[in-house]
Amino acid sequence: MEGPSFFDRMINHLRSTCKYYTGYPKDLGPSRVIHFNSEREFVQLLHEGNPVVVAFTIRGNYTRHLDKVLEEAAAEFYPHIKFMRVECPKYPGFCIARQKKEYPFIEIFHTPEQVANQGRVTDANITRYSVKVLPFNYDLSAYGFREFFKRHGIRTSDPK
Repeated sequence: MEGPSFFDRMINHLRSTCKYYTGYPKDLGPSRVIHFNSEREFVQLLHEGNPVVVAFTIRGNYTRHLDKVLEEAAAEFYPHIKFMRVECPKYPGFCIARQKKEYPFIEIFHTPEQVANQGRVTDANITRYSVKVLPFNYDLSAYGFREFFKRHGIRTSDPK
């Protein structure tokens, strides 16, 4: 009997060395997904001026798939669009403020603008901002993110 063919050996090698096998090896490099630590850090990220895609998650099988999609999309759109993952059981106050009942869900925060203080002034040191928030309801893939950004006019690369 003859041993395994070259193709079988190559596929077995790929499956044993790759983190997950998707039909071809993808080297995404280091993770570009930012893990939520505090609202202050989130606000600082918004002030950089780039759109921020936020995935509000809980543990589950679907979340594992979402993590892979976020990693791939974050690598594709880096550094023009930031991707952040919030584990809602760890930060319930931030997630409950979004008033959603089904997890996981994705929202895109972009174009922070300073708002004129209307009415009474509580503290002169506080600056108020308005941020556009768009719910993501497209295909959950890097392609879906690309189409969503195109439809809403969100810049994904440097203008040439």
